[in-house]
Amino acid sequence: MPEKISLAEKFQRFDDHWAPRIISRYNSNEVRIAKVSGDFHWHKHDQSDELFLVVSGTLDMEFRDSIQVLHEGDLIVVPAGIEHRPRARNGEALLLMIDADGTPNTGDPETAFKPVEI
Repeated sequence: MPEKISLAEKFQRFDDHWAPRIISRYNSNEVRIAKVSGDFHWHKHDQSDELFLVVSGTLDMEFRDSIQVLHEGDLIVVPAGIEHRPRARNGEALLLMIDADGTPNTGDPETAFKPVEI
């Protein structure tokens, strides 16, 4: 039987930044959450799109030629192969992300944080 997931409860389980946690799975996707603050690095995902939903705070999604500013409740889908850099310049932001199973958060398995299920 399906069970509801409390985002607030899941976010209370950890404090580190840029370290995604898997909170659910569907089809061939992982539903991840992360706390972010400051800058991430430029990267891309060659094989899959990536969805970001801002649960709270503000996130700048930088592209090489533009910046999209996302506020609470906003989402953006970054297409496969598009270089991007997420930044939370105004304090901590809470994100929900959807990625294909096993997608490295840095775009490179060698440098990626291995998401754990909570």
